Amino acid sequence: MSDFNVSLLPWQETVWQHPAKNHVIVAGRRTGKSEFVVLRMLVRALTDGLDGSRFYVAPTAGQARDAVWSKFLKLGQGVITKSHINNLELTLVNGQTIVLKGADRPETMRGVKLADVAIDEYADIKPYVLDEILLPAMTDLDAPLTIIGTPMGRNHFYDLYQSIELGEEDEDWASWHFTSFDNPMLDPKSIEKRRKKMSSHAFRQEFMASFEAAGSEVFSEEWIKFDTEEPRNGDFFIACDLAGFEAVGQRKKRGSRLDDSAFVVVKANADGWWLAEVVHGRWDLNTTASKLFQLVEKYKPNKVGIERGIAAQAVMSPLKDMMQRYNRHFQIEMLTHGNKKKTDRIIWALQARFENGYISLNKGEWNNTFLDQLFQFPDRLTHDDLIDALAYIDQLVQIGYHEDVIWDDWEPLDELTGY
Repeated sequence: MSDFNVSLLPWQETVWQHPAKNHVIVAGRRTGKSEFVVLRMLVRALTDGLDGSRFYVAPTAGQARDAVWSKFLKLGQGVITKSHINNLELTLVNGQTIVLKGADRPETMRGVKLADVAIDEYADIKPYVLDEILLPAMTDLDAPLTIIGTPMGRNHFYDLYQSIELGEEDEDWASWHFTSFDNPMLDPKSIEKRRKKMSSHAFRQEFMASFEAAGSEVFSEEWIKFDTEEPRNGDFFIACDLAGFEAVGQRKKRGSRLDDSAFVVVKANADGWWLAEVVHGRWDLNTTASKLFQLVEKYKPNKVGIERGIAAQAVMSPLKDMMQRYNRHFQIEMLTHGNKKKTDRIIWALQARFENGYISLNKGEWNNTFLDQLFQFPDRLTHDDLIDALAYIDQLVQIGYHEDVIWDDWEPLDELTGY
C-alpha cells in the first residue's frame, strides 16, 4: 500500500491477501474496518480494469457520508479528481466513480452494472437490498463484495456469517471475526474502561463483536455447574425433540432458520439430574433413527421419550426395523407439550432446577451450543432445541422419593376389627 502511504493492520493484511472474492468481516468498534473498505475500493477502482459503478452502501446516505466521506478524500487525495458531496460521488484519475449510497433508498441502486460493492453495518440493512438489488447488478462483471459490520443480535448478518463458517457457501466466500482488541492502535486499557461503563451485553456486542441476543434473566451463568463424574445412583432417560429430516446431500438455503433434532441423555436420582450427553443436528430419517438407537445401546435408559408429532411417527418405522435387526427392543413414550406454551414449559421444567443446583452438566463438545441456547432463551432469533429436549425429561423422570422415609410399625386402630 506504499502508493497510498498506508500501513495495514495485521488483521487487514490477512483479509487483503485472501483469494476469496466475497469477504464478510464481523468486527467490533474502532477496529479499522471502514478504513479497510475505503482503501480496498480505491485500489480496486484503479487496478481491476472493470468498467462499472462502484457502491459503498450504508444504512442511510447520511451514515455513509459521516462514516467514510472524509476517509475517501484523505486516503484518495492523490487519485481523486472530482468530489461532489451533494450526490456523494467521487471520480478517480482513470474515470472510475465511487458512489456512497443509503440502503433506505434502494430504488437509487437499480438499473446499474456494478464493478465493486461494499456494505457497511449490514445488520442494520434489510437483506432484500443485497439479495434482490445488489447481487443481480453484480452478475455482469462478477463483481467482488465486501460486507462489514458490528453484530446486532442474531439476524441476517449472523445467518450469513454462520453459513460461511459452516461451509454452506462456495469457495467465493470467506469470513472473519475480529474484536476491538485486534486493533493494535487502540489502548487495551481504554477498551477496558468502556467495559466498566457499559452493560456486559452491550460491551460484548459492540467491542467483542458478539452475535448474542439481548441477555435474558431466565437462566443465569452463576447457576451452571459441571460434574464429570457420573452419579452412582439413578436411572438414565433419553428425551428427543425431532425437527424435520434433511434429504441426503441437500444444501441448506442461506438465511433459513432450521431447527436441529436434539437428543438429551440424563441420569436422574433423588438429588437431581446429571446431563450426560447431548446429540444434535439435522440428518435424514435413517441417520436420525440410527443416532437414537446408538444412544439407547450406550446408556440402556429406563425410558425413551419422543415429542409427539409427524416427525415422531416417521422415525418409528426405521427404529422398529433396527430393533428387529439387532434384537434390541425398547418402548418409546410420546411426549406432549401439555397445552402449555413452549416458553412456559421450559421455564417450569428447568429454571428452578438450575437455580437450586439440581442440574449438573457433564463436559462435552455440546456444552457451548447448549449454554448459548440456555442463556439466550427466550429469544426468537436463537434456537432452543437442546433446552426444549431437556425440558421434556421432566415428563419421563419418576423418582421414588420414599427411599429415606422411616415408617412406624403398623398398629390397628381397632383391635376388634383389625384395622
